[in-house]
Amino acid sequence: MKFIIQIILAFLIIISMTVFYKKYFMKENSQKNIKFLKDITTEKTEANENNSIKNLKYEINLDQNKRYIIQANLSELIYVEQVEFVKMQKVKANLFDENNYTLTISSDNALYNSSNNNTKFEDNVLIDYMNNKIYSNKLDLDFRNNIIKIYDEVLYFGANGNVKSDNISINLLTKKIDIFMNRENDKVIVNNK
Repeated sequence: MKFIIQIILAFLIIISMTVFYKKYFMKENSQKNIKFLKDITTEKTEANENNSIKNLKYEINLDQNKRYIIQANLSELIYVEQVEFVKMQKVKANLFDENNYTLTISSDNALYNSSNNNTKFEDNVLIDYMNNKIYSNKLDLDFRNNIIKIYDEVLYFGANGNVKSDNISINLLTKKIDIFMNRENDKVIVNNK
């Protein structure tokens, strides 16, 4: 009987230590990985020669005859929590819709998530679609939510005029475009031709 009580107490101690470790230490590691991921999106250094790949290109077939092609002059593979991220320099991406219209995105830097194809473009971002051009500092391409978020000094140039705003959001499914400012009192600037 005494032996069984000792085994039960040892088992409870092991469970308590496991719960304590997961609660206090695993959370800290996860937060470090999130911080690391934020750091690699803003870091502007050259890629490490050991992990660098020149002229990398991904071609992804999406649902409903949509395709996504992204390529970079120089890339570096980075792993965070067993997910492969590709830090890219001098990037060009093409998004083809079901009618084979092409939205082209180019930027100096990007971070591509190979598990879900989401891509964060940064620095000198240019979006070109059917003779419309949008310039910004950042663009997030989110395939999970089917949204393109363009932000940070957004300038739009089209056949009917120019627009200056803080944000443009494009729904990839409905093609709905929202143009808005960060602060409610600020106004979107529109110049008609």
